[in-house]
Amino acid sequence: MEDNVWRPAHLTPEQMEERRLEAARLLRQGQLSQAGIARHVGVSRASVCRWAATLAQDGPRGLQARPIPGQLPRLDEKAWTRLGRLLDRGAIAAGFATERWTLARIAALVEREFGVHYHPRYLERPLKAHGFSVQRPATRAKERDELVIAVWPKREWVALKKRRGGSAGPSCSWMRQATASGRGRPRPGRDAG
Repeated sequence: MEDNVWRPAHLTPEQMEERRLEAARLLRQGQLSQAGIARHVGVSRASVCRWAATLAQDGPRGLQARPIPGQLPRLDEKAWTRLGRLLDRGAIAAGFATERWTLARIAALVEREFGVHYHPRYLERPLKAHGFSVQRPATRAKERDELVIAVWPKREWVALKKRRGGSAGPSCSWMRQATASGRGRPRPGRDAG
């Protein structure tokens, strides 16, 4: 067998069953060692050893694919697509007070629209798996006025720079006025003349 043979990274349960049954056929023929069978089907020698034990105990039925345990996904792809459209419309359109989507709100929407209950804590993983991402809105004050903010640097900042740089306008209370000698406040009795 060639070493540069492409092997898929992920196999379906049916493909894995087919691989196990091929290994079982080769084991029954007895022409290859377990290491040779492992190289042929692309698995470890320990897997072939385990399959040989299963084959001896349960026969070929023991190597068949088993149903995947666990609960089936509760929303199908069509429902996830519809949920995406509902989320795109916005939270207010879905009957909530603000535009912020939270996991609790999405869970309530899913239950109301599809009749499927998700706990909000466990809804994040399936949302991410279906391409949804966390969107945190930029928090801004309701009173924020973009026009005033855009004009401020042109008007106010220029006035502040002019006042600070040239004129000897009113100084701050913590600053002392410099005297002619340049030393600050004159000492009593000395330079008073």
